[in-house]
Amino acid sequence: MKRLPAAFYALPSGREPVREWLKSLDGDDRKIIGEDIKDVEFAWPIGMPLCRALGNGLWEVRSTLTQGRIARVLFCIHDGRMVVLHGFIKKTQKTPDNDLSLAIRRKKELT
Repeated sequence: MKRLPAAFYALPSGREPVREWLKSLDGDDRKIIGEDIKDVEFAWPIGMPLCRALGNGLWEVRSTLTQGRIARVLFCIHDGRMVVLHGFIKKTQKTPDNDLSLAIRRKKELT
């Protein structure tokens, strides 16, 4: 049974940016990220190396993709659900501030 069911953040227009981003990835990468999100849903609370708290009520799912790339899916917990706020391919060691602030902004819209 899912302990923390996932839901996609939706813009007021109804668009789901993270779902669109996932669909833009190739099938292998999409499958890896999907499996990692599923693991969080079923095993919550879960820690490193798959999941890490970022502060401000934000968490990240850490995925290792094909060709040595890494992806992050940022989420928060809202009304008993894992709300997937933002996803990106990570290019630097540190999570870029604009990716963090986007996730924080979307999180604030939920309340």
